[in-house]
Amino acid sequence: MTTLPISETFVSIQGEGKLTGTPSWFCRLSGCNLRCTWCDTPYASWNPEKANRSIDELVTEALAHPARHAVLTGGEPMMFKGLIPLSQALAHEGFHITIETAGTLTLPGLVCHLMSISPKLANSTPVDDPRDPGGAWAKRHEARRLDYEALNECIASAPDRQLKFVVSTPSDLDEIDGVLTNLRGYAPSDVMLMPEGVTLPEPSRVDWIVETCMKRGWTYCPRLHIALFGDTRGT
Repeated sequence: MTTLPISETFVSIQGEGKLTGTPSWFCRLSGCNLRCTWCDTPYASWNPEKANRSIDELVTEALAHPARHAVLTGGEPMMFKGLIPLSQALAHEGFHITIETAGTLTLPGLVCHLMSISPKLANSTPVDDPRDPGGAWAKRHEARRLDYEALNECIASAPDRQLKFVVSTPSDLDEIDGVLTNLRGYAPSDVMLMPEGVTLPEPSRVDWIVETCMKRGWTYCPRLHIALFGDTRGT
């Protein structure tokens, strides 16, 4: 029996990206090949919590709710081959499937309708992070955070995609431009800028993000779930 390490499952609204506001069943896999310093789900990465659950059990739970959008997230869900049969089983039951990934790994055979890719910029590397006193994770993260072959495979693997960049300062834009020159198969409207942080930002702090999106045809990506529920697990 195939099982997956699950950190949490819950029903909420999608708070980010093209499907913002859509009621969805979320399945968060536990485990990650990166360690973002600003990670908002450390219980699936820095300090992974998990319960091993079967695909049949997960699908039964998903079907118990009226939402027919499923979000498979992490951590990094692409680490687990069991994601393939889970996605196939959910699709068989009529779910629209979003997979949220950093785009460093691929899993051929997945069923995915919206590939939600979050390429990691240098601002994600845990430099001088107290959780990484020897710096081993900082080196590992920096070496892994961008894999252009995997990113392009992720973009091409689904009928729709979004590229969400977490930004801290205007200096991040040059790095984003460099990343985008190595990618193909996306439209400007697929590129999303999301302000770093787990609280609602002051308008003055994101003016430059809004202005950039308007100039370039990109999408400003707020976190609606933070506005509605705060930085709370299960939302």
